[in-house]
Amino acid sequence: MSTPTATPTNTAGERSSLLRLYLTRGVLAVVWALVFARAHEDVDAVAITLLVVYPLIDAVSSLIDHRATPDGPERRVIAFNGVLSTLAAVALGAAGVGGVAPVLHVFGAWALVSGAAQVVVGVRRRGPELGKQWPTLISGGLSFLVGITYNIQATGDNPSLDVLSVYATGGGVWFILQALLLGWKSRQLRTRTV
Repeated sequence: MSTPTATPTNTAGERSSLLRLYLTRGVLAVVWALVFARAHEDVDAVAITLLVVYPLIDAVSSLIDHRATPDGPERRVIAFNGVLSTLAAVALGAAGVGGVAPVLHVFGAWALVSGAAQVVVGVRRRGPELGKQWPTLISGGLSFLVGITYNIQATGDNPSLDVLSVYATGGGVWFILQALLLGWKSRQLRTRTV
């Protein structure tokens, strides 16, 4: 959401920046999911590396988003999410040594907290310039719920990392959908001004 003093050019720039960021973030999540689906049979060095990379993608995305976002409360939430994702990467690297259950616990905790942060950002960005943000809100809400589910699964008899590929694919699709909606909103606003 832009500040009340933002010029139309700044808002258009923010929208364009978010569109590219969401699209790139979505595609990276889907690619990660495809690679991880084939590489996680054992929690070995390759799987652990991929586990560390996924939250780092989110951390870098948060950094880019933070730089492009005008000052305001959502910017602080984005910064928090970037730090959280960096800590999650470190924690997943350590948890990978312990096997599937610790990985699900850490990933679940990260998904829960970052999902809540995503909902906050989505609510703050709702408005005429950036749209209703419903894909972001749904994605954040699902991430929150999935985080709870992963922690429950981690305590079960046969926890599996298969669910992480599904999570990343779903998140990627929501990011791509949000990018497409921002592109549609940009075209709609350009048509009105012509």
